[in-house]
Amino acid sequence: MKNNSTKTKISRKTFLKTSALAGAFVSISGTMACSGAKTEVKEEFKRLRFLFQGDSITDGNRGRNEDPNHIMGHGYAFSVASRIGADFPSSGFTFYNRGISGDTVTKLEKRWQNDTIDLKPDVLSLLVGINDVGDIVRQLGEPKTLSEFESGYRRLLDLSRTQNPDILFVLGVPFVYRVGKRNENWELWNKETQDRAEVVRKISKEYAAVCVEYPRVFEQATIHTPIDYWIWDGVHPTVFGHELMAREWIKTVAERLDFLNRYNYDS
Repeated sequence: MKNNSTKTKISRKTFLKTSALAGAFVSISGTMACSGAKTEVKEEFKRLRFLFQGDSITDGNRGRNEDPNHIMGHGYAFSVASRIGADFPSSGFTFYNRGISGDTVTKLEKRWQNDTIDLKPDVLSLLVGINDVGDIVRQLGEPKTLSEFESGYRRLLDLSRTQNPDILFVLGVPFVYRVGKRNENWELWNKETQDRAEVVRKISKEYAAVCVEYPRVFEQATIHTPIDYWIWDGVHPTVFGHELMAREWIKTVAERLDFLNRYNYDS
């Protein structure tokens, strides 16, 4: 027993020492990876107002009051805001989350003035489409056609650009996967979502927007790990899935806001 106990203590000591060295190496490596990036925020980018809009994926069960502990929800919007806000505290950035669970393009239009235009965003991040598909699959209300989805989506952007001609659009590509209830009517779920994804890609080019390819991120992630690890019901990401979305958002938006190049998610 004495020998086993001694071996255990030595083993733990070795493990802790190795872990500490590994942690130090990761910290140093991370610092070096970012050292060559542009981390200073240009004057033109200071005091930017970031707004995240969309459905439940963006909502993230956010609070509906001014409590700063809950206003960004617990999804990718929270992760993006927490990272940027913590790393650039003197830049005067403001972050809003106005995603609402169940929203479609039509529902967004009805509240666009109060929840978007009045907030005067400089960076508008929008992810919508899966509930528009859900209405078609479930034949709820008056499902909108693909052309109606596109025209409604364009109206949202046009209204925003009228308020701010220099606004930066960050448009998220909608996604769906064959998990859980999505197994029912899968072909329809998949087709309608893919159709709307193509609309978002097309609009992104026409509006000189940043297009965040969430489907590509999840497809790459499933090469080694099943999709239900990342998206638990075919639509809503897990904690880990939201982290992938946040990384991709920052990585893609960095093409236009160069101070975000300090984050290196390719290593």
